[in-house]
Amino acid sequence: MSELTQAMIVNVAVLASVLATDLGPARKVGRARILRPLIVAAVIVPLFARSPAHSGTALALEIGGTITGMLLGLAAAALIKVYRSDTTGKPVSRAGYGYAALWTAVIASRTAFSYGAVHWFPTQLVNWGTAHQVTVNALTDTLVFMAIAMLVTRTLGLATRAARLAPPPQQHTQGVATGQDKAQKLESIGA
Repeated sequence: MSELTQAMIVNVAVLASVLATDLGPARKVGRARILRPLIVAAVIVPLFARSPAHSGTALALEIGGTITGMLLGLAAAALIKVYRSDTTGKPVSRAGYGYAALWTAVIASRTAFSYGAVHWFPTQLVNWGTAHQVTVNALTDTLVFMAIAMLVTRTLGLATRAARLAPPPQQHTQGVATGQDKAQKLESIGA
């Protein structure tokens, strides 16, 4: 499988996963919602990041891609409103057009770079890579690490914000007799 195909698969998987789970109002923030993107990340990294760099410019590039992904993930998390549902009291979220635009712009940029590396500026990229000892695998790994860091950071941000929500308000039933309360009261007076 070519590096371009790998990059496109990662981009589509990340974008589809994020938009399907986050867009819209009152999206439940439960275990599956948090685990799904983490599982996607756990599957993608070993499949596509075959030989991470250990030194030099390639390592700096991979670290830079990871940090960029984390910063973009924080931006994405900031665009999600996390709150308690009025009906269930459980954490839910709402993400709108700004959130979708951020993810789409980031994925489109990565896709354009991947496509350009093969079709628009391959000679310049090979010359740069040779001069700085950066392999095609290091470039691919950088894009994968950036995508996964953004996804994981957004997911952990969502989980953290949901966990920090104030507890739901207690139902005030004092002074209001329920059916069970009435039955117990009748039993106690011998009726």
